[in-house]
Amino acid sequence: MSAPAQDPAVEDLTQKTKEVYLDDAGKPITKNAYKKLQKDKEKAERKAATAAKIAAEKAEREANQVDCSKDRYGKLPMNQSQSRTETKYEDITTINASREGETVTVRVRVQTSRATGGKMCFFVFRQGVSTIQGIITADDKTISKQMVKYCVGISPESIVLVEAKVVKPVEEVKSCTISCAELAIEKIHVVSEVNVRLAFSLDDATRPESSYEEDAQLSRVNLDTRLNNRVLDLRTTTNHAIFRLQSAVCLLFREFLIERGFMEIHTPKLIGAASEGGSNVFKVNYFKTNAFLAQSPQLYKQMCIAADFGKVFEIAPVFRAEDSNTHRHMTEFMGLDMEMAFNEHYHEVLEVLEELFVYMLGNLKTRYAKEIEIIKKQYEFEDFEFLPKTLRLPFKEGVKMLNEAGVQVGEFEDLSTANEKFLGKLVKEKYHTDFYVLDKFPLAVRPFYTMPDPENPGYSNSYDFFLRGEEILSGAQRIHDADYLTERAKSHEIDLSTIQPYIDAFKIGAPPHAGGGIGLERVVMLFLGLGNIRRSSLFPRDPKRLEP
Repeated sequence: MSAPAQDPAVEDLTQKTKEVYLDDAGKPITKNAYKKLQKDKEKAERKAATAAKIAAEKAEREANQVDCSKDRYGKLPMNQSQSRTETKYEDITTINASREGETVTVRVRVQTSRATGGKMCFFVFRQGVSTIQGIITADDKTISKQMVKYCVGISPESIVLVEAKVVKPVEEVKSCTISCAELAIEKIHVVSEVNVRLAFSLDDATRPESSYEEDAQLSRVNLDTRLNNRVLDLRTTTNHAIFRLQSAVCLLFREFLIERGFMEIHTPKLIGAASEGGSNVFKVNYFKTNAFLAQSPQLYKQMCIAADFGKVFEIAPVFRAEDSNTHRHMTEFMGLDMEMAFNEHYHEVLEVLEELFVYMLGNLKTRYAKEIEIIKKQYEFEDFEFLPKTLRLPFKEGVKMLNEAGVQVGEFEDLSTANEKFLGKLVKEKYHTDFYVLDKFPLAVRPFYTMPDPENPGYSNSYDFFLRGEEILSGAQRIHDADYLTERAKSHEIDLSTIQPYIDAFKIGAPPHAGGGIGLERVVMLFLGLGNIRRSSLFPRDPKRLEP
């Protein structure tokens, strides 16, 4: 094989010197180029050796350097209740500028951390719906660089125990709910460490909806991702506030009714028959037979009235086997139910329910204003409006308003979801309220135990309550006469054998009574304008979701 041709100048040089100089790629070069290449290599090697020596000396110094903070940070052993101290653990909501100079101990989550150089680290600590800024600065006396380095490495969402001095920030900390004070960290220990990659950041999960319009590049956490990682999602300050509101609705419901002489009851959720008719019930195995999950406590509430309990209520789960994949339906939800005997007219009960809602809505706005504002930062909504005396419209009047607005609805036709919402809009425009009642529904669209209106054929003594144009309570006067109840059940083609104990309760005498059932999650969703009932359900169940 012949040798490759060389450059004439290089060939001439080779013939004169009888030596060949090659570069790193094996190509012939001049002697001067070769000398320069070697010189550059030697210079790079000396530089690398010097850098390695400096790094080794630094590492040796750091290894031999005494850490002045070694007892002030680190990971605590797993808590197995080994000991107990007199340490006072603070709620960060009690920390403010007036406590400047005090040393406090708090157990918090690390929401975010941000290093500034090698000597400083900023934290956002979270406790429930509240956040506060923490800061640590190396001073080589009590706080070492090693301690700051450790702080920088603490994973978001880890739980830490912090001892710190309360200080006033140079500027208001607008990114935290506690803006007038911050924590100058003196000790920090990890109680529970996060050692997996989080599905999303809490910052992304609490971002206001409007921010996506300003910056389309921001990371959006969709609802399915939230629900698939519900425990992490529930840690957001927004969700803490939502479920404090949900808890408050139950509290206020109980408060109001107990003050008015109601008794709380607990009815069975496993029943022997699909007692209210229809096929929307869940069948479960029950030893050698079948049972059903209760669609509501309706029949048992009435039986308690027949037992002379007078006024009863219950807060309990309700199960509906309906394949409804909408923004407001679930297969399991919490029902707030009440039932009471009345003296002369079912409007005695209707008035109690109206007063109940005014009480709940008013107290939510005053006693939970802080939580409402937190939620509003992420899910922007208009303040809820309602009247001191609840607007009550006859069903016929609602149909008339729709017809006059160009929506054709029959006189005895039930309202669709779209028509409910549109009527709510018309009511808001005319009466300036987000809460109202429709009374006297058509009898044909109500359950068999609903009392017909004797003065208006085709209508009934029944009512629905609406928030922001969507139904959140359905109720009525119930039939308390056993013979008439039997007749109505037969007209609905209900197998009497499945409800015989219920009918028998009225054969031994029962007072006239009425009541209603409220969907807890739906109330919270509509009051807060959340747009989807799954946001107001702790661990929602629908036709497509059975976990977590």
